[in-house]
Amino acid sequence: MDTKTIVLIEDNISDVELTLRAFGKAQLNNEVVVCEDGLIALDYLFGRGDYSERDIRQVPALILLDLKLPKVEGLDVLRQIKADKASRRIPIVILTSSSEERDIAECYDIGINSFIRKPIDFEQFVDVVTLLGKYWLNINEPPPFYFEGLLIQ
Repeated sequence: MDTKTIVLIEDNISDVELTLRAFGKAQLNNEVVVCEDGLIALDYLFGRGDYSERDIRQVPALILLDLKLPKVEGLDVLRQIKADKASRRIPIVILTSSSEERDIAECYDIGINSFIRKPIDFEQFVDVVTLLGKYWLNINEPPPFYFEGLLIQ
């Protein structure tokens, strides 16, 4: 398993830049793959389209997913990731501005690991990203991942 890669699925360039700045300020130097829409994210994760040459055995350590995405909505991206045997164990944190209770409930029903509303204030956002990164990348014990029946190390 590639323990270094974070997949950030976010269409708002300002939020992407804010997230990357927050990672830098929090000294989280992991590789971040940015996917600007749901279709690109699914192609990346499942090795399709422009990413057909990507080794899909390189499983991201964490997916940060916005709900409001073009082409394929965040909930549909989440459903497809969790429906696939090879990807369903990847930790997914919803990082969104949505505060709809039905979004929160549906995300947990599908199988997210955490739901975080994006703070408006940059310093609060840095604090959230720092805690998020430390927990999911340093403290949390990830599950084993299997690809075609073989354990990925």
